[in-house]
Amino acid sequence: MARIGRLLTAMVTPFDEAGRVDYARARQLAELLVASGSEGLVVAGTTGEGPTLTTEEKLRLFGEVCEAVGDRAAVIAGTCNYNTAESIALSREAMGVGVTGILGTVPYYNKPPQEGLYQHFKAIAEAVPLPLILYNVPSRTVTNLLPETTVRLSAIDNIVGIKEASGNLAAIAKIIEGAGPDFLVWSGNDEDTLPLLAVGGYGVVSVTSHLVGCQLATMIERFLAGEVAEAARIHRRLLPLTAACFVTTNPIPLKYALARVGFPVGAPRLPLVPLDEAGRAVVDRALADTTIDLPVPTRA
Repeated sequence: MARIGRLLTAMVTPFDEAGRVDYARARQLAELLVASGSEGLVVAGTTGEGPTLTTEEKLRLFGEVCEAVGDRAAVIAGTCNYNTAESIALSREAMGVGVTGILGTVPYYNKPPQEGLYQHFKAIAEAVPLPLILYNVPSRTVTNLLPETTVRLSAIDNIVGIKEASGNLAAIAKIIEGAGPDFLVWSGNDEDTLPLLAVGGYGVVSVTSHLVGCQLATMIERFLAGEVAEAARIHRRLLPLTAACFVTTNPIPLKYALARVGFPVGAPRLPLVPLDEAGRAVVDRALADTTIDLPVPTRA
């Protein structure tokens, strides 16, 4: 089973001026993210506007990113939705293009009970022999994957961890306590990364790592080395940027921020819209006070 790193980036999907996926730009971004500290990339997730990508676009994007980063980083494919059969089919196709693992988002809209969630993820894991990372984000899915269900799922060999975006540190601590030591817990909220590490978590699936990946990697390293005060100092320093990146729906502010630092990735697809004037002012203030790690190529 492939080992997946502590700092993963939930990668944006670049679009060109006509709104088409810009695969060359995606490859370039993937390489820059790895160069600035990311040990893995989550492709076609929430930040990657997965709900607006076609199956064909997703599969090509998975393949292009895999080719771009090679064995330097894990590629986790956003393949799961509220339809178990569709999730299995897309996950199998993603496996065929070489992804490292898959991201299993809690089904949204149809609001399954906990037993339904268990059977959904069990069926996917049994059908697709890749590492599966669960993704609990009740602010988007409404349904919350309870700690007891997560612990139960952790007994399935290829369900290797969870991206936890509930913000409930007590529930996350229950998962860490109840699951085996090989079951990994990544923060799904940038501002929760250090608190999650403090209760025994593993890492983060980050949005702000597009901009400050090296600093986030250093924060994790300092914490693990026992330099908690220094890790906390980095955490506090990055909080204004984190807040700015979520001033409205992700990835709207992030796409604006990437353009501002010299790496435009196009506008979001409808039903998302570009950042408004008030939001732009918030992001601009945060960027002015932040050292950017993304090694943006020098423009001619």
